[in-house]
Amino acid sequence: MATSIVPKDNFHADTDDIGFEIFCLIWLDDNTTAKDNRDTEQKLRSIINRLKKFQDVKQCQKYIAERSQNERVVMIVSGRLGSEIVPSIHKLRQVISIYVYCMDKKRNKQWADKFKKVKAVIVELDELISRIQADHKIQKMVEEPLSINVFTIGSDSGKSTADVNGKFVFFQLLIDCLLRLKSTDKDTNELIKHCEKVYEGNNFELRNLREFKKDYSPDKVLRWYTRQSFFFKTLNTVLRTENIHMIFLFRAFISDIQRQLKKYQAKQSLRVYRGQVISKRELKALQKCCDQFISVNSFFSTSTDDEQASVFLNVPDDADNLEPVLFEIYADPKIATTKPFADISAHSEFPGESEILFMPGSIFRLNSVKRNSDNQVWVIQMTLCSENEHDLKQVLTYMKQQLGSGETNLRTLGKVLWKMGKLDLAEQYFTRLLKELPPNDPLLSILYEDLGELASQTGDYNKSIKWHQKSLALKHQNELSDTVNIDQRNNYIDAPKTPEHVPAPVVPKPKVKPFDASHQFKGEQLPKSGM
Repeated sequence: MATSIVPKDNFHADTDDIGFEIFCLIWLDDNTTAKDNRDTEQKLRSIINRLKKFQDVKQCQKYIAERSQNERVVMIVSGRLGSEIVPSIHKLRQVISIYVYCMDKKRNKQWADKFKKVKAVIVELDELISRIQADHKIQKMVEEPLSINVFTIGSDSGKSTADVNGKFVFFQLLIDCLLRLKSTDKDTNELIKHCEKVYEGNNFELRNLREFKKDYSPDKVLRWYTRQSFFFKTLNTVLRTENIHMIFLFRAFISDIQRQLKKYQAKQSLRVYRGQVISKRELKALQKCCDQFISVNSFFSTSTDDEQASVFLNVPDDADNLEPVLFEIYADPKIATTKPFADISAHSEFPGESEILFMPGSIFRLNSVKRNSDNQVWVIQMTLCSENEHDLKQVLTYMKQQLGSGETNLRTLGKVLWKMGKLDLAEQYFTRLLKELPPNDPLLSILYEDLGELASQTGDYNKSIKWHQKSLALKHQNELSDTVNIDQRNNYIDAPKTPEHVPAPVVPKPKVKPFDASHQFKGEQLPKSGM
């Protein structure tokens, strides 16, 4: 039972939509376009990139009401307009905090103190920015939910369980495939351009991007990961939301983190903690998963200090649907062979936080979910597991054997996505590989056949026929080329062997058996709609 704790959507929104952050900062004030506010906007966007400004209450109210309940709105409002809009938007789930920025603190506190989501009434700009920055550090831990897949054992729940387990296994397979897929400068440039578009106008992040392009090296990846910048925000968001193409573009940096974690792998067993606020629905789902396997889809940050972890357990007074949970995890480095974990404090921007970082796809056994002794916090006890746990070994070994060993390629990735039922993405990576191959590569005809079969499954039979025709034409062309080479060889053998006429030796072109980078998929019946 229970699959991903967070709903999975294709996360390809533009910069005015949810983008790389679930947070949106809204500023409602008659004077938000004034020249002296431009520097303030830049400082605010260094905290929350997506900033929307309004001068009209009705337009602002409409925009907030149209936000998804998965989004989180932080609001700055003037005293006069605040007294008008706050009563109407205060109960909306997506609104998490409101800051009244005004000239008359005493007068505005009279109405603002009636609303729990109003965090402060402030007259000094520097205080406003500092307060939002401090609060947002907690908000990110509280409001950005974990993305978890569950592997259910010994259940008779039928197809629903198969679907759940399929998602669990295929995410493991996908990460393994991507981490063995060589990255290119083209991929990195595409990633940078995408980030530049998302953070357009955000001078703080554009400076970070310029520095990243100039100074990044694999040994600095943990410093970049722990730094408050586009890198951390973007990477964790695309992993948590399973934005496959962005994970594809980030794969070189995920591999760099994996190598660093392996280099600094913990030498002894650790007990680590993570404070989190989750919904009651999420807690209920976890309670049903005791003795099951859990895979965390993003990087999983924990601390050896339970008090440090408990900082993130403050539930807002008005949040009736939220519960504080403390993950308590026992981790033995001897079993972390493919997905290492390490203390990254010495390589972090925040060395005092005793941070232990786990790789995406790390597998844990959920042992228990119980309230602590004072009945205030739910304690979720888990144990780090290896992929050789008897309940998992058979299925994971079989699926990973289908990838083969060594380096993967775009066709392998396309085949994995095809089996996941993501046909559009599979076509995207087959086509991407077509553009990268030389015109005489023997893999071309196989890719044409793949694209033909894929088009047939999507119901585009005309396109399917065209791809198959291209495959046959290329095979015929190669056969003719082979025949010409054989004739040239025979002519050379039959020619008079005189010193005056000895033709240059013609090396026959070998008849190359098309190389199937994913031979293990050959002949298999591919699914029509995924698991």
